[in-house]
Amino acid sequence: MSTSSVPRPEPAAPSRPSGPFGLPRFARRGTPEGAVPALALFAAVRLAGIVAVILTNTLRGRPPLRTLAHSWDSRWYLHIAAEGYGHKIWLTPHGAVQTDWAFFPLYPALIRALDTVLPLTPGQAALLVAWIAAAVAAYGVYVIGHLLYGRGVATALVGLWAVMPHAVELTIAYTESLFAALAIWSLYCVLKGRWLWAGALAALAGLARPSGFAMAGAVVLAAGYEAWHRRGRVPWRLWAGAVLAPLGFLGYVLWVGTRVGDLFGGYFTVQSAWDSRFDFGAGSARFVKALLLHGGGVVYTVALLVVAAGVLLFALLCLDGAPLVLVAFAGILVLLVVAGSGSFSSKPRFLLPAFPLLVPLARALARTWRVRPGQAVLVYGALTLVSLMFGAYVTAVARSPL
Repeated sequence: MSTSSVPRPEPAAPSRPSGPFGLPRFARRGTPEGAVPALALFAAVRLAGIVAVILTNTLRGRPPLRTLAHSWDSRWYLHIAAEGYGHKIWLTPHGAVQTDWAFFPLYPALIRALDTVLPLTPGQAALLVAWIAAAVAAYGVYVIGHLLYGRGVATALVGLWAVMPHAVELTIAYTESLFAALAIWSLYCVLKGRWLWAGALAALAGLARPSGFAMAGAVVLAAGYEAWHRRGRVPWRLWAGAVLAPLGFLGYVLWVGTRVGDLFGGYFTVQSAWDSRFDFGAGSARFVKALLLHGGGVVYTVALLVVAAGVLLFALLCLDGAPLVLVAFAGILVLLVVAGSGSFSSKPRFLLPAFPLLVPLARALARTWRVRPGQAVLVYGALTLVSLMFGAYVTAVARSPL
């Protein structure tokens, strides 16, 4: 199947031709049918998640918004926004030297920009960026779902994305929502053949998170498939987009290398101090063995279940015949989570941007809604309750790394 043209349940109105730098269709043609109710559902669920965190903090005698804006990695991003790079290190109990170069620059740059022009604290600016990005990402999820499967599945897709177990991390001062927004709209541009936009957005995603590598890889793979499918008769914009896509990630990796004194290996040395490396699943295997032999807390058990579900859903996505670019993006993220080391409690949030994994569930939920709406509401209500409770727990109660 071509990655730039995908059939949908009902015929779409033909789009007018535009130049290579024309705006994507979503900016020219308005919102697709049903987007507003779907986004209202997303906003309501995530607002309820924020309220749940605030109430939990209040009951525990903590500042209500503290854990939303100042949890774990958030403190590093806020420090970079205020002071720049090279001013904060942390010595772990094992003697590893962790530096702020492990954190990509786009999010702190946006925090600093908002803090400069608006009367906000850095924490408030960080939350505003995250919340706006989450809304933009949710809209992108709906637009892609509507393009491929129609209104019902698109609504279910947005709804399920809102109630993922770790969806609360879309609305705290973390980079997941920003990366998701850029990656999702890059995916949409690939599906619509807007290769320059796809490459530019993928490059920005590569400046937001290390997993920008997944978005760059998806664009390059999709472009290569399109070129092969058309026997090389493709526009120059396709090649330009493929070249643009990895520049953000590669540019930051090389910049860190120059700061460390090892152009190609410096960034990976920095990440190793955070126990973040590609070890072909050895770390994950050790974690699973320890959890099975000795048990673990709720956070780690849920993390294992989420990762296992991600692997299963990826297999179902492949069987579902989804477009290559969606399969590639989700597959690379799943591979990075399973075959990479690092704190296992953080792995589920790395899968948050991989919304294509939810497509098989969204199609099943949409079918259930058509024939047994009461059952669909009951299932979704249960998922929402679990998401809100777990989100409040992992953010305001648990001491495990987010």
